[in-house]
Amino acid sequence: MSGLLGTGTCSSPGEASDLKFPLGAKLREPLTQARFQQLFGGAEQAQEPLAESRWSGLCGRWRRRARACSGPGAWRLLQARLPPLRWLPEYRWRAWLLGDAVAGVTVGIVHVPQGMAFALLTSVPPVFGLYTSFFPILIYTLLGTGRHLSTGTFAVLSLMTGSAVERLVPEPLGGNLSAIEREQLDAQRVGAAAALAFGSGALMLGMFALQLGVLSTLLSEPVVKALTSGAALHVLVSQLPSLVGLRLPRQIGCFALFKTLAAVLTALPQSSPAELTISALSLALLVPVKELNVRFRDRLPTPIPGEIVMVLLASALCFASSLDTRYDVQIVGLLPGGFPQPLLPNLSELPRILGDSLPIALVTFAVSASLASIYADKYSYTIDANQELLAHGASNLISSLFSCFPNSATLATTSLLVDAGGNTQLAGLFSCAVVLSVLLWLGPFFYYLPKAVLACINISSMRQMFFQMQELPQLWRISRMDFVVWMVTWVSVVALSVDLGLAVGVVFSMMTVVCRTQRVQCVALGLAEGTELYRPLRESHKLLQVPGLCILSYPAPLYFGTRGQFRHHLEGHLGLGRGKETPRTGGPPAAVAEPVRVVVLDCSGVTFADAAGAREVVQLASRCQDAGIHLLLAQCNASVLRTLTQAGLLDRVTPEQLFVSVQDAAAHALERLELTGPKTCTVWL
Repeated sequence: MSGLLGTGTCSSPGEASDLKFPLGAKLREPLTQARFQQLFGGAEQAQEPLAESRWSGLCGRWRRRARACSGPGAWRLLQARLPPLRWLPEYRWRAWLLGDAVAGVTVGIVHVPQGMAFALLTSVPPVFGLYTSFFPILIYTLLGTGRHLSTGTFAVLSLMTGSAVERLVPEPLGGNLSAIEREQLDAQRVGAAAALAFGSGALMLGMFALQLGVLSTLLSEPVVKALTSGAALHVLVSQLPSLVGLRLPRQIGCFALFKTLAAVLTALPQSSPAELTISALSLALLVPVKELNVRFRDRLPTPIPGEIVMVLLASALCFASSLDTRYDVQIVGLLPGGFPQPLLPNLSELPRILGDSLPIALVTFAVSASLASIYADKYSYTIDANQELLAHGASNLISSLFSCFPNSATLATTSLLVDAGGNTQLAGLFSCAVVLSVLLWLGPFFYYLPKAVLACINISSMRQMFFQMQELPQLWRISRMDFVVWMVTWVSVVALSVDLGLAVGVVFSMMTVVCRTQRVQCVALGLAEGTELYRPLRESHKLLQVPGLCILSYPAPLYFGTRGQFRHHLEGHLGLGRGKETPRTGGPPAAVAEPVRVVVLDCSGVTFADAAGAREVVQLASRCQDAGIHLLLAQCNASVLRTLTQAGLLDRVTPEQLFVSVQDAAAHALERLELTGPKTCTVWL
């Protein structure tokens, strides 16, 4: 531990000082940056030309990749890209297989009704929701690193995709389409949804190639939770026409939620009593069952499959009562057996759907990566963010060839998988087996399923997203800035649209970060008596301050946005302003009376500096030199020091004015102020 000078006391000419230092300190000279590099290495690398350093770094990367081409390196790379090669040999068959089987079957049973329900939310026929509940799960099982993650159809993505599909392939005015025209319209919409999945998958694969997994941090937790909560309200309102049996065109664009509400209220007298009754009975069953599953999750061996029970009961009731012919109740109809032929989406549509694919890709990765991280931390394993980009990118791109729409990890089924005892990605294979049985053999049993039941499943699946609003009081207590980000994002999503709300939330969240850097104060430091610690003077009146010495800390990045603030604070503390005002150091009046002769600038909080910020430091050094103030820089990290050097700092200061710590810089400053001699110059180690 580096520390500060230490003898019993230090005295200045004409007066005694009460400075006290730790006992038992070892003698050594203060270490400059250059001296430290000579003693502990790095001097040769620091003096290399910049181009040579970059060339050596590039060569090092190529050497590492060349080593990866060896046999062991290739095997490690294959294990990284195919995670089952790592966890499958260590699989505990007796302990984990039953849990994975039960959890996989349970989740697969839920995927069937939810897949069909979310397909209607995407504006495509229900069977394509089953395809999206099969292929993506299979691909993620092979490529994903989240052991407890369940992928498939997700309400937020379905809503975003459905809005884009409705805009790209609008329904003709009048809406009275023949069977052939309806089939052609559905085919065009399926193609548009598949193109969106292809585009979002290609974008995620491009992000994987560039190793941009860190971009998930752009979507902070308040933004993601506000986005999903606002989208849940959109889902609820968009399903109201199906709940009451109204055939209304889907509203898209800004203020779609309010337009839909107005249209439903206007057409409410024409609602269908039969479908309204079905919806009421379905919600009366689904909501209590979900509440029971949550309250008694520890006592139930497996969650109660309320959705599949509701689907079977409603299908049987509709078949026995002929509700589709007697009361014109909308039903699912025939689900084609088997799988669709692989078909490449229309690539000519990619320029049109690129603007919609980008937010879908960001939401897919952000939700999936954050959900995987939550359970990875809970069960003590790690995930690879870039491998998750590969898994979800390949999942969307490959499944789009089979007419699937965009997919991601899902909140409800992931929680269900964990509660049912899932341990690894192997549970996904059992889920696929359940969906496969429906596609191959059990599809005809869903012929008479009322679409109103699917709308109720959509609404009941939003339960967790609505309850996220309960966290707002706690968020207000923890961070009011995060609370404001949450509210701005939520209002933008609800009032505008999911896409625009996401953009507003991300931009506003980034602006709050910028504003926080703008509000940082440059603080003066003082020595805590009997220690080697320097703390802000405003924290205590017992901190010691040396006359003529000013130690300042600037805890923020130094870039073009903060250079003016940095200059203003330094001028105020050092009296370098136009009016040569009295320096303000925050210390006692006796200390302020003497002008600053030595200033130590603690750069430990400066995480990075750009060209503008570096030039500001060079100008500060020049102004201090003109004013007779000795400037010392302490604890600059390597990148900041390199930027300052390239900006010409060494033309204004010598290498002996750059120190490895504040304590060493203060030791040198005390020597310069003649408060102590060389023989009593000690530091706390």
